[in-house]
Amino acid sequence: MFNRANEILGSNWSLHDLRHTASFRMANDPNMSLVYVQHMLAHRQLTTTQKYLTPSRDEVIAAGIAHHARQEQRRNTPSVSPPAPAYNQEALDVLFGRRLG
Repeated sequence: MFNRANEILGSNWSLHDLRHTASFRMANDPNMSLVYVQHMLAHRQLTTTQKYLTPSRDEVIAAGIAHHARQEQRRNTPSVSPPAPAYNQEALDVLFGRRLG
């Protein structure tokens, strides 16, 4: 069946390619312990399994862009916590020089 699929698709994938893809997906699943992945793959050393954690260049770039976007949003959106229920908002506005109304 696998050989027929390769013929139809014009590809030359191997079962090891499928194992590699599944391993990469499991290792990068935040809900999956890397130790479990290690045991499923029958790796003696965890460092062998950790090779599947290497991000692609595109993933690193996307993570960097997302980080800078979050930082920019944080700079442009000042966080103002609401006062505790026991404090009078108008009194705090006068105290800290905020405009009323």
